Amino acid sequence: MSYEDLFTQLKCHGQEHLIKYWPDISENEREQLAGELRKIDFVEMNEIFHRGMESSKVIAEKLDDDLKPIPQSHYEAVPSLSREKIEEYENIGFREISEGKVGVLLLAGGQATRLGFGHPKGMYNVGLPSHKTLFQIQAERIVRLQKIAEEKTGKEGKITWYIMTSEHTMAPTAEFFKDHSFFGLEEENIVFFEQGRLPCFDFNGKILLDEKYQLASAPDGNGGLYRALKTQGMLDDISRRGVEHLHAHSVDNILIKVADPVFIGYCLSRNADCAAKVVQKSSPSEAVGVVCRVNGHYKVVEYSELSDEAAERRNPDGRLTFSAGNICNHYFSSEFLKKISNFESKLKLHVAKKKIPYVDDNGVRKKPTEPNGIKMEKFIFDVFEFAEKFICLEVARDVEFSALKNADSAGKDCPLTARQDLLRLHRKYIREAGGIVKDDVDVEISPLLSYGGENIDDLVKNEVFTISPFHLKSMEESATNGVNGANGKH
Repeated sequence: MSYEDLFTQLKCHGQEHLIKYWPDISENEREQLAGELRKIDFVEMNEIFHRGMESSKVIAEKLDDDLKPIPQSHYEAVPSLSREKIEEYENIGFREISEGKVGVLLLAGGQATRLGFGHPKGMYNVGLPSHKTLFQIQAERIVRLQKIAEEKTGKEGKITWYIMTSEHTMAPTAEFFKDHSFFGLEEENIVFFEQGRLPCFDFNGKILLDEKYQLASAPDGNGGLYRALKTQGMLDDISRRGVEHLHAHSVDNILIKVADPVFIGYCLSRNADCAAKVVQKSSPSEAVGVVCRVNGHYKVVEYSELSDEAAERRNPDGRLTFSAGNICNHYFSSEFLKKISNFESKLKLHVAKKKIPYVDDNGVRKKPTEPNGIKMEKFIFDVFEFAEKFICLEVARDVEFSALKNADSAGKDCPLTARQDLLRLHRKYIREAGGIVKDDVDVEISPLLSYGGENIDDLVKNEVFTISPFHLKSMEESATNGVNGANGKH
C-alpha cells in the first residue's frame, strides 16, 4: 500500500498522524508500520474509544438503588453442603471428565512484572519444597483428576487445556511446556492461543505511536478471551473435541482446583450456562469486586464503586449482604461461549488512564511522568449479564484462593503468602487423614498424589511429621526422583 493510499484511508478516520514520520523511517520499518495499520479496523477503534469514554462517565450507575445480592436460589456454599451433596456433584463432574467433555481455560498472559520476574507468571516458583512452578502444579492436578475420573467410572477421558497467552508470553510458555515434556499430559490436549491487543489512545482519541514505525498498544484484558476464542479457532476446536464445559481461571491462584468436578457437577445439575466461584469477603473494605445484581442483571461491582453503606450492609445473621467476592474463577458452557462471540462487541470497556511512552510532535520518544493517555480493557466477568442461567458457588478461601500478584515486600498476595497458604492447606489435609503435624512443619503434598486431600490416608495415618520441609510424593514421582523422604516421619 502506497503512502498516498495509507494517508487517504487514515485521514477518513482522523488518524493520519500515524504516518507523519514516513519519510524518516527505513523501508523495513515502513513495511512493519503498514502491516500494523492494515490489521486495524479504524471504524471499530474509533467506536471503541467513544464507547469506552462514555461508559467511564457512568461509574456510580446509582448503584445503591439498583443493587441486589445474588438470590439464594442461584447460590450454594460448599462449606455448608452435606458430604452426600458434594459427592453427588463430584460424581457428575467425574462422569463428564471421563467422557472428555471438560476443558480448562487458563488466563496466562501476565508477565509477572510486579514480581520482578520478567517471564510468564505461570513459570514462577514460590519456593515450595518441590520447587514446582504454577504451571507444573496446575498440570499435575489435571493429571491426577483424569486418573481419579478413570478409577471412578472405568472410562478414560482427557481434559483439554486451553492456555491463553499474550503476544510476549506465547513463545516462552510453549517452549517451557515442551522443555518439561508437558508435565505428564499429552501434547495434543494442550492448546495455546493468544489474546488480542488494543491501541492506546490520547485523551482525544488519537492512537499513540510507541516508535515512529510502531503503534502503542496493550493487551485487551482477560475479557479479550471471547474474541480470541473465535478468531483463533478455539470455538471450532472445542466443538470438534466435544467439550461441553469450560472451567476458566487465572494462572496466579496457587490453590486453584483445576477443572473442579464439584463445580462442573453443580453447574450441570442446575443447567447453568455461566457461573462464578466466589469467596466471602473478609471485611467490608476488602479490595475485591462483588458478584451481585444490578438492574436485574448479574455483574461484578468493583469495591471502589460500592458506597460505604452498601459495603457495610449486613443480613440479620451478621453476614455481609454483598459478600460474594469475585476471584476470577468461572464456568461456561460451550454453547454459551459460542453465543457470547456474537455479543462480544457489546461488552463493557474499562478505561485506565496511564503513563504511556509516545513519540511527540518533534519525533522524540518520551516517557511521561503523568498519565497522558488511556488503555482499554475488557473483563472476563462482563458476560455475566448475557447469561440465561447464572449461578454462584461459594468456596472456602483457605482451600481454594490465594493469589500471587506482588513481590514479598507487599506482604500480601505474594510468593510468601502463596507458599504459606498452600502448605497450611496441606497440613490440614494430613490432619484430616489422621496424621500429626505441627504448624511449624512444612509438608507439601504432590498434586500427582492427591488432588484435594484424598489418597493419603495410608501414607499419613498415625504418622508424626517432624522434619521440615518435607515433600509427600506419588509412587511414580518417588520412583523417578528418589524415595519419599521417609525420614521426615517418626
